[in-house]
Amino acid sequence: MKLLIITSVQEYEKHIPALFKKAGIKAFSSSNIKGHNTTDEDTLTGNWFSSADDDYESNSSLYFTFTSAELIDNMLEEVAEFNVKIEGQNPMHAIVLGIEKFIN
Repeated sequence: MKLLIITSVQEYEKHIPALFKKAGIKAFSSSNIKGHNTTDEDTLTGNWFSSADDDYESNSSLYFTFTSAELIDNMLEEVAEFNVKIEGQNPMHAIVLGIEKFIN
């Protein structure tokens, strides 16, 4: 089992459920969040939000699910395809974390 986390600007929130469904992931959670960028460093965290402006803030969404590696691979493909097709500078971001232990 793995944990998949996806962040995106809120403008894409209507697309996310379809991507999960197409990937075969039947359940996920979501939350509205604020993204902040206080630096223009060229690092993963510095580029998480596309603006290079200091003190940048954006309305974003966070999605997560616990599922199999196979379904996560499907979802990563969907996110990559979505990012190629979008217009603008705000791609979706995805991270996969391994789960060592859990209580069911």
